[in-house]
Amino acid sequence: MLDIKVIREKPEWVKNKLKWRGVNPQEIDDLLDIDQKRRELLVKSESLKAQRNEVSDQIAQKKRNHESADDQISQMREVGSQIKALDQQLTELTKKYEYIMVRLPNIPADDVPMSLDENDAKEMRVWHEKTSFSFKPKAHYDLGEKLGILDFSRAAKVSGSRFVYYCGLGSQLERALINLMLDEHQKEGYQEMQVPYLVNDESMYGTGQFPKFKEDTYTIIDEDTDLTLIPTAEVPLTNYYRGEILPADKLPVYVTAFSPSFRSEAGSAGRDTRGLIRMHQFHKVEMVKYVRPETSWDELEKMTNNAEHILQILKLPYRVITLASGDASFTSAKTYDLEVWMPAQDTYREVSSCSNCTDFQARRAQIRFRDESGKIKLVHTLNGSGLAVGRIVAAILENYQNEDGTVNVPEVLVPYLHGVTKITANPKFIKP
Repeated sequence: MLDIKVIREKPEWVKNKLKWRGVNPQEIDDLLDIDQKRRELLVKSESLKAQRNEVSDQIAQKKRNHESADDQISQMREVGSQIKALDQQLTELTKKYEYIMVRLPNIPADDVPMSLDENDAKEMRVWHEKTSFSFKPKAHYDLGEKLGILDFSRAAKVSGSRFVYYCGLGSQLERALINLMLDEHQKEGYQEMQVPYLVNDESMYGTGQFPKFKEDTYTIIDEDTDLTLIPTAEVPLTNYYRGEILPADKLPVYVTAFSPSFRSEAGSAGRDTRGLIRMHQFHKVEMVKYVRPETSWDELEKMTNNAEHILQILKLPYRVITLASGDASFTSAKTYDLEVWMPAQDTYREVSSCSNCTDFQARRAQIRFRDESGKIKLVHTLNGSGLAVGRIVAAILENYQNEDGTVNVPEVLVPYLHGVTKITANPKFIKP
């Protein structure tokens, strides 16, 4: 959530920034108008409550002196009616105020491309030459199905579209990647966590998924609970310190976790209907940081490098882009996307987003620290995929394929696969 003081002090700057996030400037004007009326009513209400307290003291004194307090009692009743009316108005204005505030996205950083067009992302760097073949490369889903390591048809029978079974070496490849990622992140100082896969509404609010993006999630329908399946481990990791004040000497805090992610993919009909790119359930290794405000931009570069490191040791060609303002996530002030080369599609596809959320999530979740002078401040939170596992499986299948349909195993994964260097057809797989 944004700082209302900043909006009050620099309304035109905020409007100019947020118009590149798709926010109508009129929303800011409406918010400021509601905020002004709300503050005026608060002053009136507090003044009347002070008057009521004073009159109550007068009544008590008169009663102690056995004097008539009828005038003061009448006055108190009138004041009480005024306070009740003001509080009702305040309640309505507060609802309108909060409705707008919780739906305003984070302000983009100054070096973010200001555009509503995702194609205006800025390419920062490219690593390694694109993989080339002497034959026409096959798509990962065709390779996986023919090898018997991916089964989309039976997953559709059991669960519906956008689900998959990993079979044999397919499952082992996923597990090997998860272990590799966690091991490498631990070397960089991240503490490994195992997190809940169901979280409450307050947690979803804290990281910015609720209320605006509730339709993108899977929520348990039960009047006795408010639990939602996590869309990413970012939610339980970031909310770990929700409502707490951390000592300054504990910062920065780095945490990482593997988890399934559940997304309804609302609005994605017709996009990536085949393969592992856009699933309702997929695995991801997540990185989250809690840091001091003055270090958060350096920490973003480090986090992005941590994600890049995984692609580099897997020897997968990729590029890094800075997302345009209109394409960044709701909570992000700046996002780097890592896009891996997919030969069959002849394009780069996103496998990681690393974002600095500045104090946006911390304000919603009230995650603070006490500095050396004793002053309480909001931390800055960062999150990044390290990496989206299924998409890396797809990238390995496409970049390491052979003309005969087999797939070589990246050298760094061979120990995790107990010496297997090539994925061949699964002899136990029965084709649908």
